[in-house]
Amino acid sequence: MDTEDANDRYIVVLKVGGNELDDPDFLYGLANAVAAVRAEGHHPVIVHGGGKAVTDLQAKLGLQERRVEGLRVTDDASMEVVEMVLSGLMNKRIVRTLVNAHIRAAGVSGVDDGTIYVEKMWHPLGDLGRVGEVQDVDDHLLRALIAADIVPVVSPVSFGALDALSYNVNADHAATAIAAKLGAIKLVFISNVPGILVADRVVRAVTAQQAEQWIEEGIIFGGMIPKVRSAIEAVRNGVAQAVITNLAGVQDGTGTGVIGSR
Repeated sequence: MDTEDANDRYIVVLKVGGNELDDPDFLYGLANAVAAVRAEGHHPVIVHGGGKAVTDLQAKLGLQERRVEGLRVTDDASMEVVEMVLSGLMNKRIVRTLVNAHIRAAGVSGVDDGTIYVEKMWHPLGDLGRVGEVQDVDDHLLRALIAADIVPVVSPVSFGALDALSYNVNADHAATAIAAKLGAIKLVFISNVPGILVADRVVRAVTAQQAEQWIEEGIIFGGMIPKVRSAIEAVRNGVAQAVITNLAGVQDGTGTGVIGSR
Protein backbone atom coordinates (compact mmCIF):
# COMPACT_ATOMS: atom_id res chain seq x y z
CA MET A 1 0.00 0.00 0.00
CA ASP A 2 1.39 3.42 -0.85
CA THR A 3 1.51 6.19 1.75
CA GLU A 4 -0.96 8.43 -0.08
CA ASP A 5 -3.64 5.71 -0.05
CA ALA A 6 -2.92 4.96 3.61
CA ASN A 7 -3.37 8.59 4.60
CA ASP A 8 -6.75 8.72 2.85
CA ARG A 9 -8.20 5.95 5.02
CA TYR A 10 -10.17 6.53 8.22
CA ILE A 11 -8.97 5.57 11.69
CA VAL A 12 -10.98 3.38 14.07
CA VAL A 13 -9.77 3.09 17.67
CA LEU A 14 -10.58 -0.19 19.44
CA LYS A 15 -10.44 -0.11 23.23
CA VAL A 16 -10.01 -3.56 24.77
CA GLY A 17 -10.42 -4.32 28.47
CA GLY A 18 -7.83 -6.36 30.29
CA ASN A 19 -10.08 -9.10 31.68
CA GLU A 20 -10.60 -10.74 28.30
CA LEU A 21 -6.93 -10.94 27.36
CA ASP A 22 -6.44 -14.23 29.23
CA ASP A 23 -8.92 -15.90 26.86
CA PRO A 24 -7.39 -17.38 23.66
CA ASP A 25 -10.82 -17.35 22.02
CA PHE A 26 -11.18 -13.63 22.67
CA LEU A 27 -7.73 -12.94 21.22
CA TYR A 28 -8.60 -14.97 18.12
CA GLY A 29 -11.83 -12.98 17.81
CA LEU A 30 -9.93 -9.73 18.25
CA ALA A 31 -7.65 -10.61 15.34
CA ASN A 32 -10.73 -11.31 13.20
CA ALA A 33 -12.28 -7.99 14.26
CA VAL A 34 -9.09 -6.11 13.35
CA ALA A 35 -9.03 -7.87 9.97
CA ALA A 36 -12.66 -6.82 9.41
CA VAL A 37 -11.88 -3.16 10.16
CA ARG A 38 -8.99 -3.30 7.69
CA ALA A 39 -11.18 -5.00 5.07
CA GLU A 40 -13.57 -2.04 5.31
CA GLY A 41 -10.67 0.21 4.32
CA HIS A 42 -10.02 1.66 7.77
CA HIS A 43 -6.92 1.83 9.98
CA PRO A 44 -7.41 0.12 13.38
CA VAL A 45 -5.57 1.37 16.46
CA ILE A 46 -5.84 -0.77 19.61
CA VAL A 47 -5.67 0.61 23.15
CA HIS A 48 -5.80 -1.98 25.92
CA GLY A 49 -6.05 -2.34 29.66
CA GLY A 50 -4.93 -5.17 31.92
CA GLY A 51 -5.96 -4.37 35.48
CA LYS A 52 -6.79 -7.96 36.49
CA ALA A 53 -3.33 -9.20 35.45
CA VAL A 54 -1.73 -6.33 37.40
CA THR A 55 -3.70 -7.33 40.50
CA ASP A 56 -2.73 -11.00 40.07
CA LEU A 57 1.00 -10.23 39.77
CA GLN A 58 0.88 -7.83 42.71
CA ALA A 59 -0.55 -10.64 44.83
CA LYS A 60 2.18 -13.06 43.69
CA LEU A 61 4.83 -10.49 44.64
CA GLY A 62 3.25 -9.82 48.04
CA LEU A 63 2.20 -6.27 47.18
CA GLN A 64 -1.11 -5.20 48.68
CA GLU A 65 -3.58 -3.55 46.33
CA ARG A 66 -5.05 -0.28 47.58
CA ARG A 67 -7.83 1.75 45.97
CA VAL A 68 -9.44 5.14 46.53
CA GLU A 69 -13.01 5.27 45.19
CA GLY A 70 -12.19 2.42 42.83
CA LEU A 71 -8.96 4.01 41.55
CA ARG A 72 -5.81 1.93 41.94
CA VAL A 73 -3.21 3.56 44.21
CA THR A 74 0.06 3.17 42.31
CA ASP A 75 3.17 3.58 44.45
CA ASP A 76 6.64 3.13 42.96
CA ALA A 77 6.70 -0.65 43.47
CA SER A 78 3.21 -1.05 42.02
CA MET A 79 4.14 1.14 39.06
CA GLU A 80 6.91 -1.30 38.15
CA VAL A 81 4.32 -4.09 38.08
CA VAL A 82 1.88 -1.99 36.05
CA GLU A 83 4.53 -1.20 33.44
CA MET A 84 5.75 -4.81 33.22
CA VAL A 85 2.23 -6.18 32.80
CA LEU A 86 0.65 -3.55 30.54
CA SER A 87 3.58 -2.55 28.33
CA GLY A 88 5.07 -6.05 28.40
CA LEU A 89 2.88 -9.10 28.99
CA MET A 90 -0.53 -7.81 27.85
CA ASN A 91 0.79 -5.66 25.01
CA LYS A 92 2.90 -8.38 23.45
CA ARG A 93 0.14 -10.96 23.86
CA ILE A 94 -2.06 -8.88 21.55
CA VAL A 95 0.80 -8.17 19.13
CA ARG A 96 1.69 -11.88 18.89
CA THR A 97 -1.93 -12.73 18.14
CA LEU A 98 -2.15 -10.18 15.33
CA VAL A 99 1.20 -11.09 13.79
CA ASN A 100 0.20 -14.77 13.89
CA ALA A 101 -2.92 -13.76 11.91
CA HIS A 102 -0.67 -12.12 9.30
CA ILE A 103 -1.55 -8.60 10.45
CA ARG A 104 1.41 -6.24 10.83
CA ALA A 105 1.34 -4.89 14.38
CA ALA A 106 3.71 -3.12 16.77
CA GLY A 107 3.33 -2.63 20.50
CA VAL A 108 4.02 0.76 22.03
CA SER A 109 3.09 2.59 25.20
CA GLY A 110 2.26 6.19 25.96
CA VAL A 111 5.89 6.53 27.06
CA ASP A 112 7.31 5.69 23.61
CA ASP A 113 8.21 8.89 21.76
CA GLY A 114 6.28 10.79 24.45
CA THR A 115 3.01 9.72 22.82
CA ILE A 116 0.78 10.39 25.84
CA TYR A 117 1.83 13.25 28.13
CA VAL A 118 0.31 13.24 31.60
CA GLU A 119 0.50 15.02 34.91
CA LYS A 120 -0.09 13.48 38.32
CA MET A 121 -3.77 13.06 39.13
CA TRP A 122 -4.80 14.58 42.45
CA HIS A 123 -7.72 13.12 44.38
CA PRO A 124 -9.43 14.85 47.33
CA LEU A 125 -9.64 11.61 49.32
CA GLY A 126 -6.00 10.57 49.10
CA ASP A 127 -2.75 10.40 47.19
CA LEU A 128 -3.04 8.00 44.23
CA GLY A 129 0.73 7.89 43.69
CA ARG A 130 1.81 7.50 40.06
CA VAL A 131 -1.61 7.78 38.47
CA GLY A 132 -1.66 10.21 35.57
CA GLU A 133 -4.19 12.53 33.99
CA VAL A 134 -3.84 12.97 30.23
CA GLN A 135 -2.68 16.43 29.16
CA ASP A 136 -1.78 15.90 25.51
CA VAL A 137 -1.15 13.30 22.82
CA ASP A 138 1.77 13.52 20.38
CA ASP A 139 0.56 11.46 17.42
CA HIS A 140 3.83 11.38 15.45
CA LEU A 141 4.71 7.75 16.25
CA LEU A 142 1.14 6.51 15.81
CA ARG A 143 0.81 8.21 12.43
CA ALA A 144 4.18 6.81 11.32
CA LEU A 145 2.97 3.28 12.10
CA ILE A 146 -0.38 3.91 10.41
CA ALA A 147 1.34 5.28 7.29
CA ALA A 148 3.38 2.07 7.15
CA ASP A 149 0.14 0.03 7.44
CA ILE A 150 1.17 -1.31 10.85
CA VAL A 151 -1.49 -1.62 13.55
CA PRO A 152 -0.43 0.26 16.71
CA VAL A 153 -1.18 -1.63 19.93
CA VAL A 154 -1.01 0.92 22.72
CA SER A 155 -0.44 0.34 26.43
CA PRO A 156 -1.81 3.26 28.50
CA VAL A 157 1.37 3.58 30.60
CA SER A 158 2.30 7.19 29.89
CA PHE A 159 5.02 9.84 30.16
CA GLY A 160 5.08 12.30 33.05
CA ALA A 161 5.41 15.76 31.52
CA LEU A 162 6.86 17.34 34.66
CA ASP A 163 9.14 14.61 36.04
CA ALA A 164 9.80 12.19 33.12
CA LEU A 165 8.45 9.24 35.14
CA SER A 166 6.06 6.56 33.91
CA TYR A 167 2.44 6.90 35.04
CA ASN A 168 -0.52 4.56 35.21
CA VAL A 169 -3.43 5.91 33.14
CA ASN A 170 -7.00 4.69 32.80
CA ALA A 171 -7.17 2.89 29.44
CA ASP A 172 -10.55 4.45 28.58
CA HIS A 173 -9.06 7.93 29.06
CA ALA A 174 -6.02 7.04 26.96
CA ALA A 175 -8.21 5.64 24.16
CA THR A 176 -10.43 8.74 24.19
CA ALA A 177 -7.46 11.10 23.99
CA ILE A 178 -5.86 9.11 21.17
CA ALA A 179 -9.11 8.89 19.20
CA ALA A 180 -9.69 12.64 19.50
CA LYS A 181 -6.12 13.50 18.48
CA LEU A 182 -6.16 11.16 15.47
CA GLY A 183 -9.57 12.38 14.33
CA ALA A 184 -10.91 8.82 14.45
CA ILE A 185 -14.31 8.25 12.86
CA LYS A 186 -15.22 6.17 15.89
CA LEU A 187 -13.96 4.80 19.17
CA VAL A 188 -15.21 1.28 19.86
CA PHE A 189 -15.41 0.08 23.46
CA ILE A 190 -15.30 -3.71 23.07
CA SER A 191 -17.48 -5.39 25.67
CA ASN A 192 -18.90 -8.86 26.34
CA VAL A 193 -22.39 -7.64 25.35
CA PRO A 194 -23.64 -6.50 21.93
CA GLY A 195 -24.51 -2.99 23.09
CA ILE A 196 -26.91 -1.11 25.37
CA LEU A 197 -29.94 -3.34 25.92
CA VAL A 198 -33.41 -1.89 26.49
CA ALA A 199 -36.24 -4.42 26.78
CA ASP A 200 -33.73 -7.08 25.67
CA ARG A 201 -33.06 -5.31 22.38
CA VAL A 202 -29.88 -3.51 21.34
CA VAL A 203 -30.35 0.24 20.98
CA ARG A 204 -28.69 1.30 17.73
CA ALA A 205 -27.90 4.89 18.76
CA VAL A 206 -28.35 7.14 21.76
CA THR A 207 -27.34 10.70 22.54
CA ALA A 208 -25.05 11.39 25.49
CA GLN A 209 -27.91 13.26 27.17
CA GLN A 210 -30.34 10.34 26.74
CA ALA A 211 -27.76 7.86 28.02
CA GLU A 212 -27.25 9.91 31.20
CA GLN A 213 -31.02 9.98 31.70
CA TRP A 214 -31.24 6.20 31.29
CA ILE A 215 -28.53 5.76 33.92
CA GLU A 216 -30.50 7.95 36.34
CA GLU A 217 -33.69 6.00 35.61
CA GLY A 218 -31.99 2.64 36.12
CA ILE A 219 -32.55 1.49 32.52
CA ILE A 220 -28.77 1.31 32.18
CA PHE A 221 -27.33 -0.40 35.26
CA GLY A 222 -24.50 -2.51 36.68
CA GLY A 223 -21.34 -3.02 34.65
CA MET A 224 -22.78 -1.19 31.64
CA ILE A 225 -22.69 2.15 33.50
CA PRO A 226 -18.88 2.68 33.37
CA LYS A 227 -18.85 1.61 29.69
CA VAL A 228 -21.55 4.14 28.83
CA ARG A 229 -19.94 6.87 30.92
CA SER A 230 -16.66 6.31 29.05
CA ALA A 231 -18.50 6.57 25.73
CA ILE A 232 -20.22 9.77 26.85
CA GLU A 233 -16.89 11.24 27.92
CA ALA A 234 -15.41 10.35 24.53
CA VAL A 235 -18.02 12.20 22.49
CA ARG A 236 -17.83 15.19 24.84
CA ASN A 237 -14.07 15.27 24.23
CA GLY A 238 -14.37 15.52 20.47
CA VAL A 239 -14.67 11.90 19.25
CA ALA A 240 -17.23 11.78 16.42
CA GLN A 241 -18.88 8.59 17.65
CA ALA A 242 -18.31 6.13 20.48
CA VAL A 243 -19.65 2.60 20.03
CA ILE A 244 -20.28 -0.07 22.65
CA THR A 245 -20.35 -3.55 21.16
CA ASN A 246 -18.78 -7.00 21.28
CA LEU A 247 -16.29 -8.61 18.89
CA ALA A 248 -19.06 -9.86 16.61
CA GLY A 249 -20.45 -6.34 16.48
CA VAL A 250 -17.08 -4.95 15.37
CA GLN A 251 -17.14 -7.35 12.44
CA ASP A 252 -20.75 -6.77 11.35
CA GLY A 253 -21.03 -3.09 12.24
CA THR A 254 -23.62 -3.46 15.01
CA GLY A 255 -23.74 -2.17 18.58
CA THR A 256 -24.85 1.04 20.27
CA GLY A 257 -23.47 4.31 19.02
CA VAL A 258 -23.28 7.12 21.58
CA ILE A 259 -23.35 10.48 19.81
CA GLY A 260 -23.27 14.09 20.90
CA SER A 261 -26.61 15.70 21.68
CA ARG A 262 -28.16 17.61 18.82
